[in-house]
Amino acid sequence: MGISLQKSQSVSLAKEAPHGLSQISLGVGWDVAKKGFLGGLLGGGGDIDLDASCITFDVDKAVLEQVWFGKLTNAAGTIRHSGDNLTGEGDGDDESIAIELDRLDARVEHIVLTVNSFRGQTFDKVANAFGRVVDKKSGRELARFDISDSGPHTGLILARLSRAGGQWDFKAIGERTSGRTVHDLTAPARAIL
Repeated sequence: MGISLQKSQSVSLAKEAPHGLSQISLGVGWDVAKKGFLGGLLGGGGDIDLDASCITFDVDKAVLEQVWFGKLTNAAGTIRHSGDNLTGEGDGDDESIAIELDRLDARVEHIVLTVNSFRGQTFDKVANAFGRVVDKKSGRELARFDISDSGPHTGLILARLSRAGGQWDFKAIGERTSGRTVHDLTAPARAIL
């Protein structure tokens, strides 16, 4: 298991993968929160459709591209979304975004990972949510951010990857916001850069 991060903590991915890091996966997972005693006995309260997305920014904080369930690959094919999970069922990553760091457009300085509730369900209906970074070559988890932040919000700026002297840093953000699509979360994502 990788380094467990708290809100606002960061880690140098180069230090976690000292033999080089060329391909990563940003994974997001969640479960449906169980409601009270009967909810625990009956298995909870339906499906939760959260959507993981990423937005790339240049050094001037201008949006370069967005990758999400409606656009599964960026123009160069260096960022790929796993597809939409409508329920949150199952173990492990419910949605993931694979990134070829060594082939990314040189203009990309920041990659912001967002999560939104497409159906407008709030995060107080979500349990066991997390975001994580995995080295695709070794399969090793480098960093994890467990999201214990439930509440009436429908969006979350989860984390940020930023170039730092040619290397990448991963920072847990955990900023609550509102929005049902990646487009709704673009301005709040830019604000955390």
